[in-house]
Amino acid sequence: MLPFYVLIVSFLLFKVIGLVGFPYFDDWQTSLQGAVAIMLLFSASAHWGKRRPDLIRMVPPVFPQPGWIVSVTGWLEIAGAIGILIPATSKAASIGLAVLLIAMFPANVRAAKERLTIGGRPVPNLFLRTALQLVFLTAVFLAGA
Repeated sequence: MLPFYVLIVSFLLFKVIGLVGFPYFDDWQTSLQGAVAIMLLFSASAHWGKRRPDLIRMVPPVFPQPGWIVSVTGWLEIAGAIGILIPATSKAASIGLAVLLIAMFPANVRAAKERLTIGGRPVPNLFLRTALQLVFLTAVFLAGA
């Protein structure tokens, strides 16, 4: 849930910054790009912090080297956060991030079904997790449009 809150608060903050005179954030898309980037950097930070063991536990057992997978997905989130901000790469970053979110979804399904925790907090149930995933996919697509 925290990445969702980060996305919403960041978007609103960038919109306010645009309204008070910083013209870069005048339109919704640049505000959304900034918010998506902040959300991705926030979620990527968990890939190496205290929450890393929780993320490793989420990786379905069919995939080898879950620690490596968690590291790579974290680096891809960082790359996507940078790419979404660059006009020449934002569309490609958007597509890549959508693929990444879809590829990571089985880990979220496993976490929800097995009632795992991240940082001591239970992950959202599968219905809510799916709804959040659709919000993230929509945000990523709109940010790269």
